[in-house]
Amino acid sequence: MRYIPHTEHDIAAMLAAIGVPAVDDLFTSIPEELRARAAINLPPGRSESAVRACLTQLAGMNRVSPEVVTFLGAGAYPHYIPAVVDQIVQRAEFATAYTPYQAEVSQGTLQSIFEFQSLVAALFGLEVANASMYDGASATAEAVLMAKRVVPNRPTVLLPRSLHPQYRQVVHSYLDGLPDTQIVELPWGADGRLDLTALSHHLDQTVSCVVVAYPNVFGVIEDVARISAAAHQAGALVVTVTTEAIALGLLQSPGALGADIAVAEGQSFGIPLSYGGPGVGLFACRQRLLRNMPGRLVGETVDHDGRRGFVLTLATREQHIRRERATSNICTNQGLCALAATVFLCLMGKQGLRELAIQNVKKSHYTHELLQQTGHSRTRFPSPFFNEFVIQIPQARAVWQRLKAQRLIAGVVLEDWYPELTDCLLLCVTEIHTKADIDRLVQGLGTEGEAGHVATP
Repeated sequence: MRYIPHTEHDIAAMLAAIGVPAVDDLFTSIPEELRARAAINLPPGRSESAVRACLTQLAGMNRVSPEVVTFLGAGAYPHYIPAVVDQIVQRAEFATAYTPYQAEVSQGTLQSIFEFQSLVAALFGLEVANASMYDGASATAEAVLMAKRVVPNRPTVLLPRSLHPQYRQVVHSYLDGLPDTQIVELPWGADGRLDLTALSHHLDQTVSCVVVAYPNVFGVIEDVARISAAAHQAGALVVTVTTEAIALGLLQSPGALGADIAVAEGQSFGIPLSYGGPGVGLFACRQRLLRNMPGRLVGETVDHDGRRGFVLTLATREQHIRRERATSNICTNQGLCALAATVFLCLMGKQGLRELAIQNVKKSHYTHELLQQTGHSRTRFPSPFFNEFVIQIPQARAVWQRLKAQRLIAGVVLEDWYPELTDCLLLCVTEIHTKADIDRLVQGLGTEGEAGHVATP
C-alpha cells in the first residue's frame, strides 16, 4: 500500500470540519508533562550506503556458531535444518499467505495445515490435532483452560515445578484472573521426577487436570503412564507438555501412555533459533474432547465432482461463532512455522525422526559419561533422560562465566530458576555437537574443579 501523506490543505479542511484549531488540540486530554516527554528525537536521515554500513557493523557484534559453541537447551534447541525447509517456506505463495479467512479458496494453505495436523496427531498418538498454536507455553495454558471446560466445577490445577518455569508463568498469567481457580505446584523427588506422594496427596475430586512435563525441564523422562492412571482414577484429565519435540521420535507417545491432551513446542522441527522465537505450538487431544479444543481444525472432503478438497471443519474463535460459545481467543495459526515443521517431518519420516532422536540420546549420554569420569561433577538427578541433564560442580556460576568468555556456553545456571539447585548446570547435547565440541566442554568444566571433587550429599 502506498503512503500518501495529507497536505496542509487536507489537514486544515479536516480540522475545520471538526471545529479544532490545530492538531495539537486533539491531545489536550493527555497531561502536558507526558506530552512533553513524547517527542521523538530522531537523528538526521542517512543514505542507503551509510545505513548498510551501520547495520553491518552492528551485525558484526553477534557471535554465532561455529564461532561460539553452545550447549543451551531449556526450551529452545539447536538442530540441523535441511536446506529444503527454507527453500519451500520462502516460496511466495507461502511466505505472503495469511490465515485463511476465505478458507475454501485457500486450498494450498488448507492442505499444508491438514498435513501438519496429521503429522502432529501421529506424533502424539492421539486422534485429532489443531492447526497449531503460538508456541508451547501458550499451548500449555490453552490445554489447561480446555481441561477446565471438559471437567467443570473442579477449581484445582496440578502443575509440576519441574515444568519449564516460563511455561508455568504463562499458565499463571492465563489463569490468575479466573474466579474459583487454584494452581497447586507439585515438587519433584530425589530422582528429578514428579513426586508421586505429593501428587497422591493433592489428587482429589477438586482437580480438573494434572500437567506432566515429558521430558521435564531437567531432561528427565516422567512416568506418564503411572501419573495418568492416578489422575484418571480421580476423574481428572492428563495434559502432557513436551518442550523438546525430537524426543517424541523415540519415546512412547503421550496418547499411548494415557494422556488426554498433549502439547509441545515444535521449534525443533526445522525452525531456527532466532533470539527466542518464533516457535509453533503443537496441540492434540482425544476425539471425544474435540468440541472443546481451541483454534482451528482443517478437514478433508470431496467437492461436487468428487475431487479431493479441504475445508475449515472447526473454528472455535468468537470471530467465527457466538462469543459465549468460543473456546479461545487464539486468532491464527503460525502458518510459516507450521509449514516448516511439516516439511521437516516429511523429510525425516518415522524412521528418520527416530534415528535423529537416537543420535541425541547417544551424544548426550556420551557427554554425561565423560563428565562423570573426570570426577569433577556429579549427576544431580539419577533418572533416564533424553538430550538434557543436570550436573553439579563447584562454583558453577563462576565456571559458566569463565567459559562464556571463551565463547563456550555451558548450558543454563539453574539456580536462577530454582534457588535450591545451587551449583547446578543444565546441559543440552544434540546431533549438531561434534566430538571436539564435547571434549572442549568436558575439559572446560573440569578445569575449575582440579582442587577437589564434588561432595555427595
